[in-house]
Amino acid sequence: MRDALYVELADGDLRLVKLAEAHREALGAACAADADVWPIYSSSFDPEHFDAAFDALLGNPVRMPYAVFAGERLVGMTAWLRPDWSAQTVEIGSSYIHPDVRGTGLNGRLKRLMIGHAFAAGIRRIEFRIDERNKRSQAAVAKLGCVKEGVLRSERITWTGFVRDTGLWSLLAGEWGG
Repeated sequence: MRDALYVELADGDLRLVKLAEAHREALGAACAADADVWPIYSSSFDPEHFDAAFDALLGNPVRMPYAVFAGERLVGMTAWLRPDWSAQTVEIGSSYIHPDVRGTGLNGRLKRLMIGHAFAAGIRRIEFRIDERNKRSQAAVAKLGCVKEGVLRSERITWTGFVRDTGLWSLLAGEWGG
């Protein structure tokens, strides 16, 4: 199922390309464009932490990361996380979009592209785990039709040492209208 799920995806000028070493410099520049956002992420991709975080993302065998392109420009990243093939579930996360393309509909397009592909590939449940402080991401998944199932209290310790409460959101194949 991994081979069916983790493929390059496209919708017009939006492309999700498997993240590779060749994307390091462009992704680093995109991530440096919003230094204020990183404290609400589990790990930091700000300039000081970027190389270690990038290496960890590429080196984790259960993460399937993408570079996000708008036309020829790398504008962010996203990933398939926590795949459970026997339960037919996967999480979408590690998502970051450059500030100048936020609010353009690109994030919604890329999430719909991933969701539609996952369900077509045999996934029946998609999860989003979002820091309770991250209201923008919560609003974005709610617009996609995701349901907040609850809060995982003190679920993880972020790179800043903050003990984070994580909202668990999901979308089931039968709920997806496309």
